[in-house]
Amino acid sequence: MQAPGSLHPGGARGLACPMDTAKELPESRPRVVAVTVNYRTAELALRSLDSLAGERAAVELEAIVVDNASGDGSFERLQAGIEQRGYAWATPVASPVNGGFGAGNNLALRTVLARPNPPDYILLLNPDALVYPAALARLVDFLDAHPSAGIAGPRTELGRGRTVGSAFHYPGILNGLDEGLHLGLVSRLLARWRLAPPARSEPHRTDWLSGGCWLVRRKLFEEVGLFDEEFFLYFEEVDLARRAEAAGFESWFVPAAGLLHECGASTGASGDRALERRMPRYWFESRRRYFLKHHGRAVTFLADLAFAGGNALWNLRRWIQRAPRKEPIGFLGDFVRFNLLGRELGEGR
Repeated sequence: MQAPGSLHPGGARGLACPMDTAKELPESRPRVVAVTVNYRTAELALRSLDSLAGERAAVELEAIVVDNASGDGSFERLQAGIEQRGYAWATPVASPVNGGFGAGNNLALRTVLARPNPPDYILLLNPDALVYPAALARLVDFLDAHPSAGIAGPRTELGRGRTVGSAFHYPGILNGLDEGLHLGLVSRLLARWRLAPPARSEPHRTDWLSGGCWLVRRKLFEEVGLFDEEFFLYFEEVDLARRAEAAGFESWFVPAAGLLHECGASTGASGDRALERRMPRYWFESRRRYFLKHHGRAVTFLADLAFAGGNALWNLRRWIQRAPRKEPIGFLGDFVRFNLLGRELGEGR
């Protein structure tokens, strides 16, 4: 992936077409535009569109798939796949550069929000995510019924029946210690601040939601702004949720809506493959930007120290007990070098 950079909407192939003109939609159903950012996962993105096709009975749905300069023929495969399926409601857009997840979304969002009759809601959906039947309608219904909610996210499964947490607390000092230490006693003591609490079966308010699938009220983007494009990948959704909360918008977990998510398909930085490679450099850069932006240098240093200290103790215990790794290869060393020693990481990390 390229380093973060700004996008130039006027230069994107496919941009000056259906995306620039609002579709005429009946007023009887909520209007939703789904935005997906693809990077070298064209086949997954097409499957994701397939899962959305059935949702069009409940909402007036349009989809925009932004190819983030994949450079592997993804854009052409997206074009062909959409045409073969007869999805006149879906538009592929080629970004001239890979500016990251937030920048790719912003490329579509700027155009959609500038329409004379913009949609009621915007669905942000990863290319490796499949919505279960009626999921979009249930998210729309929830936001319709809860005016203070600006973001709603579904129950997330990594396999059918394997539900994972997708509602989180903001990162901080105490849950950083918990995340590094991997010790049940500490996790119980710090349960109130745990980064990823156990999944719950009822709708509830949360700090932020997994970025694999968000339904966002249009008004939120109009009042809060778009994604911060200085985040290349990771933590941009935490940043936006925090800015939204400061402006009075709530984030809600809605388990009645379901999502199947093959996380990390385009990056390998999460999911089952994550332990077999190093954490990419942009994860460290995004984490540091988030903490400095929202907490300042003192809290950032303490959060770094809490995680590194806890993780060092965990690695010592793991070595003594011959326990398996729980983090990517070389993670603690990379974390200390980047955050505590101020050293740059290699290009491949």
